[in-house]
Amino acid sequence: MDFMEELKYQVDLLSAMNRKLSRDEKMLRLICETSNSAFLYYSYEEGTFSTVANWDYFFDFTVTDLRDLTRLYDSVEDEYVIPLREVLFIENQKLKSQAIDVKLKGRHICMEVEVSIVYDALDHPTDKIIRFRDVTKFNTQNDELTYLAYYDILTGLYNRNYFVRLLGEYIRRAEEANETVAVMFLDFDDFRRVNDGMGIIVGDELVQMFGQFLSDLLGDNVIISHFNSDLFCIGIYSPCGARSVETIYKTITERLKKPFKLSGGQEIFITVSAGVAEYPEAATKTLELINCAEIVMFKAKSMGKDKVLYYDGTILDDFLKNVTIENKLKDAVFQQNFIMYYQPQFRTMDRALRGVEALIRWKDDNGKMISPAVFIPIAEKNGAIVPIGAWVIEESLKAFAAWKRKYHYPMIMSLNISAIQYRQPDFIDKVLQLMDKYEISPEEIELEITESILIDDFTEITEKLVVLRDIGVKISLDDFGTGYSSLSYLKGLPIDTLKIDKSFIDTVITDENTRIITESIIYMVKKLGFETIAEGVETEEQFRYLNEIDCDNIQGYFLGKPMPSDKIENLLADMTA
Repeated sequence: MDFMEELKYQVDLLSAMNRKLSRDEKMLRLICETSNSAFLYYSYEEGTFSTVANWDYFFDFTVTDLRDLTRLYDSVEDEYVIPLREVLFIENQKLKSQAIDVKLKGRHICMEVEVSIVYDALDHPTDKIIRFRDVTKFNTQNDELTYLAYYDILTGLYNRNYFVRLLGEYIRRAEEANETVAVMFLDFDDFRRVNDGMGIIVGDELVQMFGQFLSDLLGDNVIISHFNSDLFCIGIYSPCGARSVETIYKTITERLKKPFKLSGGQEIFITVSAGVAEYPEAATKTLELINCAEIVMFKAKSMGKDKVLYYDGTILDDFLKNVTIENKLKDAVFQQNFIMYYQPQFRTMDRALRGVEALIRWKDDNGKMISPAVFIPIAEKNGAIVPIGAWVIEESLKAFAAWKRKYHYPMIMSLNISAIQYRQPDFIDKVLQLMDKYEISPEEIELEITESILIDDFTEITEKLVVLRDIGVKISLDDFGTGYSSLSYLKGLPIDTLKIDKSFIDTVITDENTRIITESIIYMVKKLGFETIAEGVETEEQFRYLNEIDCDNIQGYFLGKPMPSDKIENLLADMTA
C-alpha cells in the first residue's frame, strides 16, 4: 500500500470514528436532555465545573468554581442548607455516593441531590458527579399513599387501621401509668332512610360533614376515626374535664340539635346512638375494647336510639348469649328442628272453639326451651325468619287440613307473619299455593300483624293485605293499644279482627282507667265492624267481665294454654262429641 492509500485509509478511519463519537454524543445528550435530571461535573485535577442536561430547569445561574456552590445553598429552603452542604462534600467522609431530598425555595419542586465520587488507586478523588433529579411527582404519590395508609379519604379522620394502632399505644401508656382509656362508638340512627330516600351521594356528604365536625374535637389525647359507612369511633386517653366522655357526648348532641345544610340545599337532622367502654374495666386489649363499645352501642339502639349507654357486664353477657343462640339457630333452621304449638281461641258467649293461633317452639340440643321472644328477633335480624316462617305456615296448614278431614269442625287458623316475610316478592303466591295444596279456603285463614311491622313499610304491606283480604283471608291486628298511633291505623288498614293486648287484661279488674280504655276500645271497634279477641285471659273474673262488655272472643290460660297438635285433637274430639 503506497503512502496516499495509507493516508486515505487513516482519514476514512478517523472520519468513521468521529461519526461514531458524534452519534454517541448525540445519544447521550438526548438521554440527558429528555430526563428530568441535571448534572454538575467537577474535575479535581483541573478544578473545573461543567453543567449538563436540564440545568436551566432547576437553576437560573451557572457553576464555574467552588464559590458558585454557595448559590446552590441559597436555592433551597433553609432547613435543607446544612444537609445539602454535607452531601456535596462527601469526599471529606471518604464516601463514594450519597443522596438526599431537598425542596427548592419558592417553588413546588422536590429535588433529589445525588453525589458520586470516583477515586484513584490511592483513594484520592478524581471526579465528582452531582445529579439533580425532580422527584416531586414521586414524592407526591408517596405522600398520597401515606395519607391513604393513615387517613379516611371521605372525612379526613384517621382510618380504622391507624386508629387501632394509636389506640393500642394509648392502652400501652395507660398500663404503665395506671390510667384509663375510653372508647366511644357512634352510629347514625336510621341512616338507611337517608341513603334509600335521598341517595348515597347525599348520605356520603352527610357523613363527611359530621366527620368534619368531629375533627374539631381532635386534640391531645383524643383520637377520632371514621370506621365505615356511618360508624365513628373516638378514643380518649385519661378522660376528664374537657375531654371527658360526658363533655364530648354533650358537644355532639348540642351540634345535632341543628340540621346539617348540604350542598344541594337539603337540611337534615340526625341523631346518633353511642356506646362507651373503658380500659381496663371492659377489656384490656385494643380490639376487645372497641368490640365492647360497639356492642354497647347496639344495645343503646335497641333501647330506643338517640342515647349514650355505658359498658355493663350484663350487656356483654346478653350479647354473647344471643351469639350462641344465633349459631344454634342456624343449625335448627337447617334441620328444621322446631315444633308447633297451638293456643285455642274461644267465643265468650258460649265458650265454643273459634280457632287456634299457631305458635312456634324450639328446644335446643340440650332440651332447653328457648322463648320465641328471644329467638324470633334474632331470626328477623339475620334473615332466618324467612325459612322459619315458611316452615311455620306449611306445618300449620298441614295440621289444620288433617283436623278438618277428621273432625269437620268449622274453625280458623291464625298465623303470625313478620314484616320480612311480607316484604318477600312471592309471599302472596306462596300462601295461596299452600292453601291450594292442603285444600284450605281463604276464609279459614287469619294472618296476624303487629303495629310495629307497619312503621317502615306501611304502604307496601297494606297493599299486600288488601290483596289477601280481597281473596277472603282474614287480617288481624295484634297487640292493639301498645303502640303510639294504633287509632290512626284502624281507618287505613284492611282488618277484620282486633286483639286487645294482655297488658290491658292484666289490670282490667283492678284499675278503673284500664276498664274505661278497654270498654272504649271494644265499643269503638264494634262500631267499625271488627271482631275482638282479648289476649291473656287467666281468671274466671276476667272472663265474666269481658263477656259483660261484649268482647267477642278470649284467648289465654283460663280456657286453654298453648298445646301440641295431639292436644288440639283431644279438644276437637270434645267439641264434636
